[in-house]
Amino acid sequence: MTRAIKTNLRLTFPGGSPLSHGKAELMELIRETGSIRQAAQRMDMSYRRGWLLTDELNRMFREPVVATKHGGKSGGGAVLTEFGTALLARFRDMEIRTQLALKADLDWLEANAQPPQDPSAEV
Repeated sequence: MTRAIKTNLRLTFPGGSPLSHGKAELMELIRETGSIRQAAQRMDMSYRRGWLLTDELNRMFREPVVATKHGGKSGGGAVLTEFGTALLARFRDMEIRTQLALKADLDWLEANAQPPQDPSAEV
């Protein structure tokens, strides 16, 4: 059963930089495509926004999350570092554990929530 109430894990680091679902998705897409540009396009964001988020990720930790290679004859690219791969796996695991820890509360909330309103229904 698909859960109607969604949770979003957001970790805010000293200095205010967050690690959340969006950055995790960006990391997954960089891993999949090998490109910040392609990852950003798939998320319907500009290359600049994707690059800025990647740069922010790299500045949040002692080790880089994403390694980039500048363009040229062979083209550029981006890959998750070993640390970035471990970070992504750990964050996804934290998301799952958060869901499991909140299961009883989410079940209760869903059982007591009003059903979604039909937008075409008259008020």
